[in-house]
Amino acid sequence: MEVRAPGPHALPALRGRAEAQAPLAPFTWFRVGGPAEWLVRPADDEDLVALLRALDPATPVAVIGAASNLIVRDGGVPGVVLRLPARPFGAIARDGEGFVAGAAALDATLAQHAAAAGLAGLEFLSGIPGTVGGAVAMNAGAYGREVKDCLDWAEVATRAGVRRLAAAELGFAYRHAALPEGGVVLRARFRATPGEPAAIAARMAEIRAAREATQPVRARTGGSTFRNPEGHKAWALVDAAGGRGLRRGGAQVSEQHANFLLNTGGATAAELEALGEELRARVRAQSGVELQWEIKRIGVPA
Repeated sequence: MEVRAPGPHALPALRGRAEAQAPLAPFTWFRVGGPAEWLVRPADDEDLVALLRALDPATPVAVIGAASNLIVRDGGVPGVVLRLPARPFGAIARDGEGFVAGAAALDATLAQHAAAAGLAGLEFLSGIPGTVGGAVAMNAGAYGREVKDCLDWAEVATRAGVRRLAAAELGFAYRHAALPEGGVVLRARFRATPGEPAAIAARMAEIRAAREATQPVRARTGGSTFRNPEGHKAWALVDAAGGRGLRRGGAQVSEQHANFLLNTGGATAAELEALGEELRARVRAQSGVELQWEIKRIGVPA
């Protein structure tokens, strides 16, 4: 049986939840954007695989987690937007000197589990405001480490079923993982090493303090806007091009950190994206460097 939203794409029957024309702005840190044609929360692995298998291959599928580095465009997102629910996709389980964490688990929560167990090497995750699934999909990193430095394997749902891929099969690069086409991260194993609890706690406190001192962590933002080009810092390039504090409507470049965009209140997705493109043009003209977006942008304009 298929059901159809007020849009072109039909949805097969599933055991999880499906909502037509679902608002997405409340899920995003920017608090902007239009609705999803379908917002789907699958019941479990099998439900997700069955959904992917039954969907028309022409139906667009997007995945959101904490939506901390996401702009949803004002016209909304056609097709299916997947949001894995905390049950069962947010579980974190000790596995020897490591952890198996579900894709919906928060990176910071995984870091806290490791610290409580006296295991070191995952402290950097406390400084990444996203989910495990997103961290794997983009090889998230901060404070000198990346996911590739501590990942053993990831399980990924595809139309053909669930695949377990070793870290070496994921083609990790800077802010990139080579997932199978249409693949959705389900869970991953992270390795750690025994450490001194006081030292682990101190490192996490240092990371929290550094974030609060240098980033607009309490604003409506989306994290780092641009990737750091080889040999450069994105914030420094934006700063040198006169971008710090620049405004467009309700969108503004942070005065505190020039690689962060802010919704100062009432901004649209179009204003945020246009401000980002203006920064790219200024940097290109000033330094010749082509900035690449790190924030993911999905959907269609209004």
